[in-house]
Amino acid sequence: MKIISVPDPVLTSPSQTITSFDKRLTTLLSDMKHALLGTKNPKGVGLAAPQIGAPYRVFITRPTEKSPIRVFINPEIIKKSGTLTEGVPERENKLEGCLSIPKIWGKVKRATSLTLRYDNEQGTSHEEAFDGFMATIIQHETDHTNGTLFTHRVLEQKGKLYETTKDTEGKEVLEEIHI
Repeated sequence: MKIISVPDPVLTSPSQTITSFDKRLTTLLSDMKHALLGTKNPKGVGLAAPQIGAPYRVFITRPTEKSPIRVFINPEIIKKSGTLTEGVPERENKLEGCLSIPKIWGKVKRATSLTLRYDNEQGTSHEEAFDGFMATIIQHETDHTNGTLFTHRVLEQKGKLYETTKDTEGKEVLEEIHI
């Protein structure tokens, strides 16, 4: 399964609510899991359905390689903390990236904790609190289902975007993008 890249319009369009918890949903989730597990550089920690061209309010997460994949259908953030992160928690460089915007990075301030309402694969509704890295992933992926990319967040927060390039010795370095 191929991950869609910008400027595909599915990435910046609000997604549709899932109303049928059927075989098509099972197939979509299987496709999403294969796509996420297939990511290499960088390894993905989350993936929203629009990123594989499916305009639905669904995302999956896998914060570490040892973590099980979790499924979130029809996500709705119902409460956010007033405190914000200074970029990605639990990461050294604090920069957020996206599998659909290859080689572009930026620091996004996000709520340090949140409460999410979502459905599971059977259509059962849940409410759960998250904090730290998982809260950041959930906000990033929920943004995807709403048609908002992390680069929009960086720019609205008047932050800087960086591009991965190679220096004269062939090492990967980050270079600021001037817009």
